[in-house]
Amino acid sequence: MRNFSDLTEREVLALAIANEEEDNRVYTDIAEGLRADYPASASVFTEMAEEESEHRQRLLELYRAKFGEHIPLIRRQDVRGFIHHKPVWQIYPLNLDEVRNLAESMETETQQFYRRAAARSEDVSVRKLLGDLAEAEVEHEHRADQLRDQNLPDNVRRGEDAHARASFVLKVIQPGLAGLMDGSVSTLAPVFAAALATQNTWQAFVVGLAASIGAGISMGFAEALSDNGSLTGRGAPVIRGAITGAMTTLGGIGHTLPFLIPSFWTAMSVAVAVVVAELAAISWIRWKYMDTPPVYATLQVAFGGALVFATGILIGSS
Repeated sequence: MRNFSDLTEREVLALAIANEEEDNRVYTDIAEGLRADYPASASVFTEMAEEESEHRQRLLELYRAKFGEHIPLIRRQDVRGFIHHKPVWQIYPLNLDEVRNLAESMETETQQFYRRAAARSEDVSVRKLLGDLAEAEVEHEHRADQLRDQNLPDNVRRGEDAHARASFVLKVIQPGLAGLMDGSVSTLAPVFAAALATQNTWQAFVVGLAASIGAGISMGFAEALSDNGSLTGRGAPVIRGAITGAMTTLGGIGHTLPFLIPSFWTAMSVAVAVVVAELAAISWIRWKYMDTPPVYATLQVAFGGALVFATGILIGSS
């Protein structure tokens, strides 16, 4: 990589052309990714892409006049100081707030680049164009706000945000919550039954670890194979399965880890406290994302957990 201060004016212009072309493609990719579910937001990014294309054309005209037809390939990643942004295809499914923040950071970074480039340029015409483009990026931010206001009135914005939240709940929260509930509740009986039956914390830990990992694998496959997402819109089955499996394992591991404590009753006390925290977290998630009344959510989860916990106690004590 090279320092920005080491670039010649020819290289600075080449980098500026590459930046504008890349920004145009990023905004176009975002627009295409949003078009099916968020057409109003997609139109905003389409117009922003068109403006980036205009900036690129102005830079090309100046470059040809100064340095001819050949443009060396210089990219952001070749110069120190630029922020590395993930390609849009790596952040699917697109989140509205995430892509809006991405666009804002891109505009700010480009504006700063043009100001730095203009300040060190000795050619008047190059300096003027870079300064104009820096101002254009400021105007572009304002233009983005205008486009957003034109294409995203409050009712449309609220509708798109509500759709994004519903999609997040469907694709992430629901499979994660199902896994967390299964892991936290279903492993209570074997863990505490083994602990009371053996009075050995290591044996209880081994049983809990096996139950947690086994339940995670089972739940992960069950979720992934239950629905390919094509009709329900629940997203990629592999991702859902991974989320469910990981949360199932996490739910079981939480009250298994305390049994690494050598003292039996200390380990039991900490494990019970962890169980209470897990059930409280499940109740909070159901209230926060599933619109379940908090008291009702707490009673449901506590009742189910108490039944399984009691089962483990009775079997382990028999």
